[in-house]
Amino acid sequence: MKEPTIIPAHDHYVNRVLFTADGQTLLSAGLDNFIRLWNVPSWDLVQTLRGHEKSVNSLALSPDGTILASGSTDKTVRLWSFSTRELLATLKGHKNTVSCVAISPTGELLASSSYDSTVRLWALESKQELAFGKKHKKNVSAVAFAPDGKTLLSGGLGDEILIWSVPDLEVIGKLPGHKVAVGWLTFSPEGSYLGSTGYDQTWKLWSVQDWELVRSVELPANAFPLSFSPDAKVVAVGVDYHVLLYAVDDGRPMEDLPVGAKGVYSVAFSPDGRWLACGSADKKIRVWELD
Repeated sequence: MKEPTIIPAHDHYVNRVLFTADGQTLLSAGLDNFIRLWNVPSWDLVQTLRGHEKSVNSLALSPDGTILASGSTDKTVRLWSFSTRELLATLKGHKNTVSCVAISPTGELLASSSYDSTVRLWALESKQELAFGKKHKKNVSAVAFAPDGKTLLSGGLGDEILIWSVPDLEVIGKLPGHKVAVGWLTFSPEGSYLGSTGYDQTWKLWSVQDWELVRSVELPANAFPLSFSPDAKVVAVGVDYHVLLYAVDDGRPMEDLPVGAKGVYSVAFSPDGRWLACGSADKKIRVWELD
């Protein structure tokens, strides 16, 4: 594989990378409080969004691409117009760091998770909080809507992934398996699988149909980010100094992409599968062109 394009992206850790649905823009969020937009494939800086007062930890785009949501250590979720880049609303309610945000498949709901031990559900149109749940023991680090939009999954400190009903946020199931903490949750593009990482040096694959564990794959170090390729055949997992690629069908290792930084905090495939981006602790984004 070719050497990656390296983008000096932020003044501190790069916490999140995310491609737009049309593949023309790469977004990044940093510990420097900024959100940045990059042109694909020139990788030139298009714009910087300012507003958060502390680290930006998570990004999510609405299915129609009109709304960008961001979660921050300043305890807020902010909503931006993606077309005008203007701040639309600041959602307040969390008492601690907002670790993750997710928008439902219908584009009507937004979920946020926080180190205040809660998961909160918001209406995107009215910008009002609809419900909150506090069933985790401590920090909640990840939240993701199931493909049907009727359930929400969350994970954090502790060994369980919680399954919540939507919109009332009642816990209707638990997925045990990880140890210490759950770091990341994401669904495969076609909706068949849930991928998760934990602080137990594993990534796990779950069947959405029955929530049964399909596979647990050992890693050389603790993992945080995980991303499925658009065809759901490959999983990219970020560990210290590396992005590792695995086959979804049998969990076999496929590629080891070195990263010149210990902390790898986010990985993302472009919608056409051409690019794989990662954000890391050395303030840089690396983008590989895939074969």
